[in-house]
Amino acid sequence: MTGEQQTLALLLFSGFVAVTLAITTWVSRKRRGSAEEFYAGGRLFSPMENGFAIAGDYMSAASFLGATGLIALFGYDGLLYVVGFLVAWLVVLLLVAELVRNCGRFTLADVVAARMRERPVRIAAGTSSVTVSVLYLVAQMVGAGSLVALLLGGTSGAARAWTVIGVGALMVIYVSLGGMRATTWIQIVKAVLLLGGTIALTVLVLVRFHGDLDRLLLTAAERSGHGEAFLAPGLKYGGDWTARFDFISLGLALVLGTAGLPHILSRFYTVPTARAARRSVVWAVGLIGGFYLMTIVLGFGAAAIVGPHAVRGSNAAGNTAVPLLALDLGGGAGSTGGTVLFAVVAAVAFATILAVVAGITLASSASVAHDLYASLRRRGGKPRSEVAVARVAAVGVGVVAIALGLLARDLNVAFLVGLAFAVAASANLPVLLYSLFWRGFTTRGAVWAVYGGLVPAVVLVVLSPVVSGSPDSLFPNVDLQYFPLQNPGLVSIPLGFLAGWLGTVTAAEVPDEAKHAETEVRSLTGAGAA
Repeated sequence: MTGEQQTLALLLFSGFVAVTLAITTWVSRKRRGSAEEFYAGGRLFSPMENGFAIAGDYMSAASFLGATGLIALFGYDGLLYVVGFLVAWLVVLLLVAELVRNCGRFTLADVVAARMRERPVRIAAGTSSVTVSVLYLVAQMVGAGSLVALLLGGTSGAARAWTVIGVGALMVIYVSLGGMRATTWIQIVKAVLLLGGTIALTVLVLVRFHGDLDRLLLTAAERSGHGEAFLAPGLKYGGDWTARFDFISLGLALVLGTAGLPHILSRFYTVPTARAARRSVVWAVGLIGGFYLMTIVLGFGAAAIVGPHAVRGSNAAGNTAVPLLALDLGGGAGSTGGTVLFAVVAAVAFATILAVVAGITLASSASVAHDLYASLRRRGGKPRSEVAVARVAAVGVGVVAIALGLLARDLNVAFLVGLAFAVAASANLPVLLYSLFWRGFTTRGAVWAVYGGLVPAVVLVVLSPVVSGSPDSLFPNVDLQYFPLQNPGLVSIPLGFLAGWLGTVTAAEVPDEAKHAETEVRSLTGAGAA
């Protein structure tokens, strides 16, 4: 970047941080200090506001930078990531949103514990939720360090380290002071910025090709060096059967994992009714769908205008495709328009990371305080306020994320996002669906479903080529590779469902028919919902 680009990017970063800190300070003065206020923002958000916040929570830097880069490098196969991210919301809309809002109060464990023995179920679900959140959080932290260091020209380890520490400190401030209300407004502001920036870039790409999508695709294929193969399946995942199974595994994790992500589930509790939760998801699907359609144009636009070779030369994973495209669309390196557009894209990407990090931190601190602390604290002792524990947990989660982010700042962290989705789909989704729809489900089945998906997912990733056994591994000089796939979802997701079924059919416990009937009526009608 030139000095002008760095200065402008810094000013835009600083402006966004100032606005979000002002929102947090304003909200902290108005809060009542109750658990409902801290975890759910008082359940006062409208469906449109919550829909924008959900979109802001879900449209991460991985989508804005990563998915676009994959399309620029691999064409059709990169496009399949976008399809997976979007189709996942149909599962959320049809199976999860309204029922979760009716059955729970603040976390996933509330839904399951409604008809089970609370202590073991809350410990299992809380452990899984914190694991998913931390994995997702570390990926965002390391991404922030790499992105900001790259954009500001500070490629040294110290520059990345201070960026990770700065992002961690900001997320702790947002969550511990403002809670869900401040986090929601930060996500709404971020969603508006991201959608606005994406619309502007998409319009500029279409203007460059005079609205002719055929010409855009053909130019992208010509510049890719692969010809028509760039527009057909198989460029990334068609090499052999292992690659094809890997794609199926990743697709399952993406499509099913969203419905089990703690920071997404917690958003359904911020609206007053189940109908509002359903309408929130409709808003979110519209916004997210529009965003992902535009990323397709941006991905092929980057391939056609910048060229895959230039994208790969800047960043082997393709993460700089959008900034490079913005620079070219604005007039090229050294031009005022290119400088402004490049800096705006950089600031929007940074805003994206901050907003997603705040949402994940809040979800993980809620799981620690509402599920783990409430279940593990000693009986008879003086209980501390859940909100106070959640604030302390936010600091603790922030410290852990900063430490892990610093340790992993030089490593490939793409697997962390895939692992987070795989763990959510393997551990959280089976127990959630069984609790909502299986009359005979028992406490043992719930605990086995969580650990039966969580443990295999983590173990299989440790034994996969992502961690060791190949030149691109995290530890290329070590060989612990016994599992051929990079994503464990194809194996661990069925294991989660199987473990839940096996735990239930082997349990001596008799299912409580009355509690199931109560949960069923509550989930479908909202009667008695918080």
